[in-house]
Amino acid sequence: MMQLWIMMYREFKNITMESKFLYLGTMLVVTALTLLTGCKNDMDSSGTTKVEIRMTDAPGNFDAINLSVKEIVLHSDGKPYVFAVERGIFDILDFRIGTSNPDILVASGEMPSGEITEVRLVLDDSGNSIVVDGVESELKTPSAQSSGWKVKLRENPELVPGVTYSLLLDFDAAKSIVQTGNGKYILKPVVRGVTLATSGLISGIAAPIESYPEVLVIAGTDTVGTIPDAVTGRFTVGGLAAGRYDVKFVPVAGYRDSTITGVDVTIGQNQNLGVVTLRK
Repeated sequence: MMQLWIMMYREFKNITMESKFLYLGTMLVVTALTLLTGCKNDMDSSGTTKVEIRMTDAPGNFDAINLSVKEIVLHSDGKPYVFAVERGIFDILDFRIGTSNPDILVASGEMPSGEITEVRLVLDDSGNSIVVDGVESELKTPSAQSSGWKVKLRENPELVPGVTYSLLLDFDAAKSIVQTGNGKYILKPVVRGVTLATSGLISGIAAPIESYPEVLVIAGTDTVGTIPDAVTGRFTVGGLAAGRYDVKFVPVAGYRDSTITGVDVTIGQNQNLGVVTLRK
């Protein structure tokens, strides 16, 4: 940026007064665009993470527990991120670890990478019910739960850009259902949250910028591709299952193809290849 200003200043001294006003305006526009580009790159560097939210159940002595889940709210950096639930009402007892249906996907989406500090489960006011000995009863929820039920996190997970995470909400049926003296049932959810990375990623820097390579991550017959950033040369390929990959660089004419073989990907980890220099 400083070099650009010096060059423009030298030109500025050698032009007429009338042209100087137009030239000065051009200098200001170039400066503003440069600063905006820098800000955009800073924001993009933070990245986003895909989160899949699933639910499972710790068994209780009931025939069915039908929950009407409205949304899941994840908090990070003091801000809430809402994941809408499209399925509606489902019987949580149908999904238990160790069975053929260990869990159910209730919501998914992208959010800024970083630490998850809080998770809340928000239920609809109606549609929740319990079945005991073949008899279905309304499952009431105490008032003032519009902000949702706080999920007990085993730890505050740090979401890495480009990695897919699965947030498992373990619903404890036995502890969540309270029977009143008049035979009614009240729902006070006790939910434990466990976050697991379900994918890894490969990243690096392709050089020189002028080579403009396509980056191909290959495992058998499966290929995932990306293009490096046109300014920095940085590239990232996420959502990769654990395993061994070949990374092939296919540059423009004038540069030679290059392949890095045997790149091991680990769940939740970034396999950084560093600077990959392509030859002419």
